[in-house]
Amino acid sequence: MTRYKWVLARKAEGFPYTMACKVAGVSRQALHDWRAKHAAGPTDAEIAEAILVAEMREIHSEFDGAYGQPRMTPELRSRGFCVNHKRVERLMRVHGIVGVHKPVKVRTTIPAEDNPPMPDLIGRRFAPGRPDVAWVGDITYIATGEGWLYLASVLDLGSRRWLGYSMASHMRTELVADALDMAVATRGGQVNGTIFHGDRGSQYMSGDYRQLVAGHGMIQSIGRTGVCWDNAVAESAWSSLKRELVHRYRFATRADARRAIFAWINRYNSRRRHSTLGYIAPIAWEHQYTQTTAKKAA
Repeated sequence: MTRYKWVLARKAEGFPYTMACKVAGVSRQALHDWRAKHAAGPTDAEIAEAILVAEMREIHSEFDGAYGQPRMTPELRSRGFCVNHKRVERLMRVHGIVGVHKPVKVRTTIPAEDNPPMPDLIGRRFAPGRPDVAWVGDITYIATGEGWLYLASVLDLGSRRWLGYSMASHMRTELVADALDMAVATRGGQVNGTIFHGDRGSQYMSGDYRQLVAGHGMIQSIGRTGVCWDNAVAESAWSSLKRELVHRYRFATRADARRAIFAWINRYNSRRRHSTLGYIAPIAWEHQYTQTTAKKAA
């Protein structure tokens, strides 16, 4: 309650008006001006800000509470609002609109015995500038009421798009093989010469998987054992998934987790604004790249 409202409440109770102003530390003129302002209704600026905050709440709900200020600002601009990041940050703080925070990172790599020699062809160069230069893959796990659900992913290093993924109750080689097959199908089988980069886990180093990569005409690349930064893009994708979905919900069954993850990946690819892509979605980035390339070739 403001001091002005307190004075009016005391007046309604029969307390002397002048004494109430003195106790509240406000002048009669200031109270008069305040009453006149509120009697006239909200200003245009106040109405505009209320509309803006309502849209921010809608975006926050639409993206399941995942958007903080960095993604909220370009999303608002894309919807026609002229805002800067400082104003968005202030309004989110004032109105309690909070994005989700980074969770504790987990690791799942089980090093293979007798690793065959294989180079790191990425060397932490994570911005090739175009799609299908290199893909990255990794495995994580999600807790459910039925036990662990294991998830393998394949992401395009240029666009950060999830091209393929696979979920199962096991962590055998077929888990990562299915994810790679899905990624190849997403690209229509045109992947000859594309680098696939993973870690030195037993699944990626198995003979069956190496044969699968070679069969697609791809070139396999492997990071160093125990050095997560060599596959930082895949690790970052897990961080986003865990922060925005997995650590916020409890899944009774593996089927529940599958549905939620599928929806999240679809939103990630088609709508979620990616910080390394200038805050546009991966599929939109690919379309933009294709259009720009076509114009240059014309």
